[in-house]
Amino acid sequence: MSDTAVPHQANPNASHAGATPDRWLRRALASDVFYSFRRSRLTMAAAAVTLLFFLLAILAPLLAVQNPFDPAQLQLMNSRIAPLWTADGQSPFLLGTDEQGRDVFSAILYGLRLSLVVGVLGVLFSGTLGIMLGLIAGYFGGAVDGLIMRIADVQLTFPAILIALLINGVAKSMFGNRMDAMSTLAVLVFAIGLSFWVQYARTVRGSVMVEKSKDYVAAAQLIGLPAPVIMLRHVLPNAMGPILVIATINLALAIITEATLSFLGAGMPDTMPSLGTLIRIGNNYLFAGEWWIVAFPGFALAALILSINLLGDWLRDALNPKLR
Repeated sequence: MSDTAVPHQANPNASHAGATPDRWLRRALASDVFYSFRRSRLTMAAAAVTLLFFLLAILAPLLAVQNPFDPAQLQLMNSRIAPLWTADGQSPFLLGTDEQGRDVFSAILYGLRLSLVVGVLGVLFSGTLGIMLGLIAGYFGGAVDGLIMRIADVQLTFPAILIALLINGVAKSMFGNRMDAMSTLAVLVFAIGLSFWVQYARTVRGSVMVEKSKDYVAAAQLIGLPAPVIMLRHVLPNAMGPILVIATINLALAIITEATLSFLGAGMPDTMPSLGTLIRIGNNYLFAGEWWIVAFPGFALAALILSINLLGDWLRDALNPKLR
């Protein structure tokens, strides 16, 4: 009897697992969404600007010439210095300084970080709350659905900024001077989150009411899967397209709401200014000739909001099957 060599067989699971990321990348690059993205130069420019702002916020400690939140690094002798390219400009203050001697460019970097943190956390909170309530209302229906939707209808009668002002005012009246900067940031996130959950809830509820009557949901119920598993694993993925569009647009709205609250004096304190706080501070010196204190933070806020809104508009069109 002769020995028969058994050829070596590779593990199919290992090769499949190794090829998965590459296959996902190829599918993403060949998708209609990426094709729509490449066709629009305006969208690519908006994405580049948005990415730039996020990178500036992340790298703020490395790019800033000073920490504007550290009083030890500020000198009143450097207050109200004009931008560097003007006749009265001084190095290293590229965009000039404000009334406390803070470098405007450094203040914008750190203020941008605060604005983005409040906006992103506010969107995550509102999205999580709205998605959960929408899933519950659409899946169970009945009295639970009626209660959640009536609460949503009542909230829609009030502008989001008024709801945020109310929550912020109640928190300050309860805690008063005990609120530090981090507590103020948490209150802002909570107020903004409660102001924007309704859109998520109504959108998810509508998708769930359509999906729950389909055969795959009936099959999942038949094999005994619990309701949370059915809602999160099987029903929710079919509503992710509209949720992404709402989240992108609400990010811009959340940043604007935070800036409005800070401009009205109900947001971040002067010691840790966001973009809205910087605009409020600079507005006091606009007619005194120190235009750069308000102009550059205002331009940064406008460019950020515009780029995010352009991305939201593109994403809405790209994920709309009627426009393909």
